[in-house]
Amino acid sequence: MVTIYDIAKKANCSAMTVSKVINNTGKISETTKQRIQQIMAQMNYVPNSNARSLVLQQTKLLSLLIADITNPFYTTLTRGAEDAAKRLGFQLLFSNSDESILKEKEYIETVLSARVAGVLIAPVGDPSLEHLKLLEQYGIPFVLIDREVPGVSADIVMGDSKVGASKLTEHLLGLGHRRIAMMNGHLETSTARYRLEGFKETLFLNGIKWDEQLNLEMGFNPKNANEHIEKLLQLEEPPTAIFAANNLIALAAIRSLRHKGYRVPEDMSIVCFDDLEADYVLDPFLTVASQPAYDFGTIGMQTLIDRIQGNQEKTRHILLPSELIVRGSSAACSR
Repeated sequence: MVTIYDIAKKANCSAMTVSKVINNTGKISETTKQRIQQIMAQMNYVPNSNARSLVLQQTKLLSLLIADITNPFYTTLTRGAEDAAKRLGFQLLFSNSDESILKEKEYIETVLSARVAGVLIAPVGDPSLEHLKLLEQYGIPFVLIDREVPGVSADIVMGDSKVGASKLTEHLLGLGHRRIAMMNGHLETSTARYRLEGFKETLFLNGIKWDEQLNLEMGFNPKNANEHIEKLLQLEEPPTAIFAANNLIALAAIRSLRHKGYRVPEDMSIVCFDDLEADYVLDPFLTVASQPAYDFGTIGMQTLIDRIQGNQEKTRHILLPSELIVRGSSAACSR
């Protein structure tokens, strides 16, 4: 059966434009209208009341696809996105890729079959390009959140990871630390690249030589944190501080260090990206570059709905700042 997405693909326009031609709504140029009508005739597409109803229902259903629901940052982001969608009269279809490119692909295919009006997505990484191009092909509006993907021209709401990383690194250097390890995500993810860039650049500007042994690319899920902590502790000159790319990695690192008899921050200082809610009981509390996770969700959702409703033409790139919050997990270097 021929769908409006098939028509949109052949006409090189969005499904929303085809929908407007079918329902005779919105401002469509006569040339575009005639071209779409001609393609509809060629493909024997006959709109009916059920099809129109489906299109109208579609405009109220949105998809949110995040990278890891266990990460408190994404939990708060999701709450912000859901609140914004509800306030603006939309329903939200929620999915979690678990940082898996295969799961992400499956969810994108589900999104296509569900006929959603738009997608707010935190992509797994650079390999997500193929899936995002599929959304473009079918004319489904989408907004990237938290992470960007080279080769994709889309609205994006993300944090200033480079500046945040610089703040955390400056803090540790100010405490006298010179051997600082970085437990980072995979570099095919933009946030990991920017955080590493800010970290290395700040070391360089402060005359600290970069030591590749202290750079651990482990992914944002901390399942193998214990293995990486052991590797750091076995170095001839172990680090005195650890920069964790997110709070899950930091928590796993603290658990591993305490299990091995190390004290935080007396024996090892730890800093990380993203704050934890008060429900997390941890002593010492983490020194963090806190990002406005709830705002990521609300601004991302508003941007997506603006795009769907045709309220914006230029692509938006919104960069949200982080705030350095110093707590008890970092202290003056004792070695």
